[in-house]
Amino acid sequence: MRTLSIDIETFSSVNLLKSGVYAYTESQDFEILLFAYAFDDEEVRIIDFAKGEKLSGELVDALKDENIIKTAFNAAFERICLSKHLNTKLSATSWHCTQVQSLMVGLPTTLDKVGQVLDVNSQKMKEGKSLIKLFTLPCNPTEKNNFKRRNLPEDNLEKWEIFKNYCINDVKCEMEIRKKLMNYSISDDELKLYVLDQEINDRGILVDVDFVYNCLKCDLINKIKIKNKFYKLTNLNNTNSLQQLKSYLYENGVETKKLDKKSVEKLIEKTEGEVSEVLKLRQSLSKTSVKKYESMERCICEDRRVHGLFQFYGASRTGRWAGRLVQVQNLPQNHIKDLNLARELVKNGRYEDVELLYNSTEDILSQLIRTAFVPREGCEFIVGDFSAIEARVLAWMAGEKWRINTFKSHGKIYEASASQMFNITIEEITRESDLRQKGKIAELALGYGGSVGALKAMGALEMNLKEEELMPLVQKWRRVNDNITKFWWNVGDAAIKAVEYSSPVRVGNLIFQYKDDILFIKLPSSRKLAYRSPRLGINKFGKTSLTYMGISQNKKYEKIETYGPKLVENIVQGISRDILANAMVNLRKKGFEIVMHVHDEVVVEVEKRKFSVEDVCNIMTILPDYAASLPLKAEGYTCEFYKK
Repeated sequence: MRTLSIDIETFSSVNLLKSGVYAYTESQDFEILLFAYAFDDEEVRIIDFAKGEKLSGELVDALKDENIIKTAFNAAFERICLSKHLNTKLSATSWHCTQVQSLMVGLPTTLDKVGQVLDVNSQKMKEGKSLIKLFTLPCNPTEKNNFKRRNLPEDNLEKWEIFKNYCINDVKCEMEIRKKLMNYSISDDELKLYVLDQEINDRGILVDVDFVYNCLKCDLINKIKIKNKFYKLTNLNNTNSLQQLKSYLYENGVETKKLDKKSVEKLIEKTEGEVSEVLKLRQSLSKTSVKKYESMERCICEDRRVHGLFQFYGASRTGRWAGRLVQVQNLPQNHIKDLNLARELVKNGRYEDVELLYNSTEDILSQLIRTAFVPREGCEFIVGDFSAIEARVLAWMAGEKWRINTFKSHGKIYEASASQMFNITIEEITRESDLRQKGKIAELALGYGGSVGALKAMGALEMNLKEEELMPLVQKWRRVNDNITKFWWNVGDAAIKAVEYSSPVRVGNLIFQYKDDILFIKLPSSRKLAYRSPRLGINKFGKTSLTYMGISQNKKYEKIETYGPKLVENIVQGISRDILANAMVNLRKKGFEIVMHVHDEVVVEVEKRKFSVEDVCNIMTILPDYAASLPLKAEGYTCEFYKK
């Protein structure tokens, strides 16, 4: 099968990073400037669209031919841009993404970083960033540049030729990366899943545009009122100045070094009267309840849908999807009982009624974010949600029988956990019981090796647990979950042994293998988690430690230390991802149109009353052969707008 390697350079006045490629290509001034390509191992060629050159008939046919593989780094960008250019929707079926292939073996997210790690000869040219800024981004019109809004090739012919070489070089770099990763090609199952992912992104999800605009307007009016109250009480001229606020507080007998969220909350509890009111106003002003509405507004396309919300294999350590643009993975939940009323009030512009009926307008706007996503006319959403999937997978992998039995029966893991820890019957534990609270916080915090710090981070002290209760709670949980505790350390030992002795190590249905300077963990699905450049050392406790190169929490590709419980977290989340992927594939086979998925949840858009919640949940719980004994459960609901 022939392969066509591609890299393009484009222009649009729409901000690509903030609005996404779908809205980017809908701008009236969108155009492809350069098209660099190579068939198989042939010489890289370039077509200069900006100077009037065009795609040959052979290339147009190749782009449409599903028997020719098209490859690019972040292939979705090329596919969507070329679809717009050709005025035809190019199927993702014949597109392979080198970025995804890189992520699957633990490499960074960008072409230049991958090139550096793999030491490719055709690494990205250093001039790239400045040339992209020069030719692909709008410029500010000034008298000095004759009020131009963009730079054309004729404005700097010398740099334009360098830019063409840059585009050619990117194709060479992508081709070389692909060759270096030849032994780690994307499996057929993952290729099919990538195609499904692209279909979901192409489909997008409908947004209630009028509702979004009214939420933004409501927030603006509310912010003006809050600022006016703040100015009146303090006589300060800048609501954003922390120094001014600190001075005001000091003059009113309150001294503080910090004014972050938690510090302000504590100060509100300690103060009263005008000072307390000022701090509450500050708290309201600092809330970012409309940021996601602003993101939606930027991304809405001509079909009133938002597209491209998901990054396939975006969480490279687990293979889970990552959120993009609106970041639907961390939407606030809905806790207000009269959700429909609150939504209707905002949508109809009755902002004073919102202020009258609810304590916090900004909190209401935050809780309404999910409801901006709506099904198309004549349709409804069915939301299917796996119940406690990570806890179920962890119990299943570790062979913790009492937990497995709990999930196979009533599923009340918080009550069952408390029952085990405190040696009382589950019937004695009510929903309001302190013991249930202890069971809940232990379950949420301790499954992946967490201790006192994890309990505190999860809010144990705010739940009225005492400091002296925390360590005994940790010890009780580990005692009654002995198999899980052993599983942590068995996994950690297996990873170390695999690296130390360069031979496969098995733990249950997991296989640890060190190959080509990568530690692989083969999951029950046969998919592998990858940890590059694993190294053994001594940690702060004087024990053997394991480090690897990966993308850290601060988004840098750097050395990361790991250990058994952390690896177990990756494994459990990876398996949970595979179970979700299996459910999505099965739903697609049955003709369901998926518009959104979030960790353990799938949202499908269906004709009203054509399908039931049970239809969706039954399909979601069809287990693959490798997980036939997993105690899986899915629940769901229908809705006329997205909610949770």
